[in-house]
Amino acid sequence: MFRSRAKDEKAQAADKAPVTDSSQPRHPEAPKGRPTPKRSQAQTQRRSVANTSMTRKEAAKRQREERRAALERQRQALASGDERYLPARDKGPVRRFARDFIDSRFNIAEFFLPMAVVILVLSMVRVAALQNIALLLWLVVIVLIVLDSFVTGFRLKKQLNERFAGENRRGAVAYALMRSLQMRRLRLPKPQVKRGERP
Repeated sequence: MFRSRAKDEKAQAADKAPVTDSSQPRHPEAPKGRPTPKRSQAQTQRRSVANTSMTRKEAAKRQREERRAALERQRQALASGDERYLPARDKGPVRRFARDFIDSRFNIAEFFLPMAVVILVLSMVRVAALQNIALLLWLVVIVLIVLDSFVTGFRLKKQLNERFAGENRRGAVAYALMRSLQMRRLRLPKPQVKRGERP
């Protein structure tokens, strides 16, 4: 009713245009012979075409294998100190320096676990004198660990400010102090410096 005469003529010309073989170029106004699919349908078709080569079971298996390989690379990196495959919390020169700073010195906190076992055994003995000694040892050990951690944190913070002035140092001191609580043999990533060696 409201269509212009030119549009009507174009539509008639398009209807009269022959539908050619796909090998020949199609007339721009010729009908396609099928309706244009909706965007959601087209995307679904593209995804299905992309995933036809792999079933859901195969995709899950492949994903498991990739995850296993990534974990194995990460495990080897934790043993060797390879920066490329370390977890995000251990990456970067700041974290590496913090690890080396802790690993290069003796920390009272790393002996907490063996001392705790000894104190626990003493406290279980039914002798009042030994139980009092165990209680006193608990207090001494806790005070020593707090003091040592405070001094270590202060020194490390000073070193970090000098060496990595323009870099993000957030959380490095806490990261180092948590590492100092672990026994040297059980630390991951493995220590890369010897005791007494300057990082």
